[in-house]
Amino acid sequence: MRKSKVGQAAAELTKAQFSEELSSFLTLTKSEIDELFPKKSDREELARLVDIVSNTADQNEKKAKLVGDITKVAGAVVRLVEKRIVGLAAEEDA
Repeated sequence: MRKSKVGQAAAELTKAQFSEELSSFLTLTKSEIDELFPKKSDREELARLVDIVSNTADQNEKKAKLVGDITKVAGAVVRLVEKRIVGLAAEEDA
């Protein structure tokens, strides 16, 4: 289903606000977040991952929550790790 112009504008605003908010928790810029997580489902995974890491009290709780939700955050984890391992993403694109 096609979005109306108003719907498209609202979606873009929401995406921009999401990137700006998440960049305050990550060492990624807004543009890097937009590039790595272009779809709504991608951004939802990232938000869930950031929530686990930033809101759980200790390392053991973080690990347990991450293990329990791994299928819901795996895509975000892979993208972030690829971004931070120098050359990995570039090699795959070649």
